[in-house]
Amino acid sequence: MTYWDKTKILVSGASGFIGSHLTERLVKEGSCVKAFVHYNSRNDWGNLEYLPNEILDKIEIIPGDLTDPFSVEKAVEGVDMVFHLGALIAIPYSYIAPWQFISTNVQGTVNILEASRKFSVRKIIHTSTSEVYGTAIYTPIDEGHPLQAQSPYSASKISADKMAESYYRSFELPVSIVRPFNTFGPRQSARAVIPTIISQAITSKIIKIGSLEPVRDLTYVEDTVDGFLAVARSDQVIGEVVSIGNGKGISINDLVHLIMEIMGKEDTEIISENDRIRPEKSEVFELICQNQKARELCSWGPKCSLREGLQKTIVWIENNLDRIKPHIYNV
Repeated sequence: MTYWDKTKILVSGASGFIGSHLTERLVKEGSCVKAFVHYNSRNDWGNLEYLPNEILDKIEIIPGDLTDPFSVEKAVEGVDMVFHLGALIAIPYSYIAPWQFISTNVQGTVNILEASRKFSVRKIIHTSTSEVYGTAIYTPIDEGHPLQAQSPYSASKISADKMAESYYRSFELPVSIVRPFNTFGPRQSARAVIPTIISQAITSKIIKIGSLEPVRDLTYVEDTVDGFLAVARSDQVIGEVVSIGNGKGISINDLVHLIMEIMGKEDTEIISENDRIRPEKSEVFELICQNQKARELCSWGPKCSLREGLQKTIVWIENNLDRIKPHIYNV
């Protein structure tokens, strides 16, 4: 018997990158899992399609839309715990469709919070992002760092975080906020920098990328999932924000060269394309996590090194290249 055995859990955004890994882990831990996925007429379950049948058969798939309070209520009813990961996350797309980000990320979060309140959910884990910090005023970045909206995406996530905080303060809703820094690993789309680099390196002798200067704190997806579970188990962080990250930064330039070295492609040409570079005042130049709170209050710490995680990710992309379009800029 584990903490998770027989626990009834809803995962919103279950078809996404981190969500699919979290859903898979919860099933393996013995939980009864509902997976809330964005409705489409193809019955496409996104990254859940990668799960083995013995895992997938144990998941209740619920198609719906976060912006629809009725489908959210139906999904939340009867569960003990909610992991809310559902969101629009592509920063370049937020420049094109800002209202969609407000609708999904803010209104969708309010729908989750209100349904959780209605049905007296025991605990809600709301997903934030390190992007809410903006370019670091100081490093490493702790949970008290000022929030800076440097893109419509980050503005929508700041708003969603504050709504979660307000429900804790106003209604004593038992919500904790997990703030992951940059997560990577198998199943991540080429919207993210690491799959973009790897997939191009496999198919071309030229890597086209955005700015090479930004510094990122990269955490392997299984460590991030461990962080979600650790925060959910800890009653000390109800009403709190907990940042999850390695605590080490690497520039995009050094990251590209590390990946090329692992892949044995050191002679690959690297091009920084203007179309892939964020507006100057919108670019977040440095994100390095202070993970002391997660260590002390949740007994969490990263286990997988950057090199080991990259090696695993390279193998997965090599075996699933048909799901990626390396020849185009994935916004």
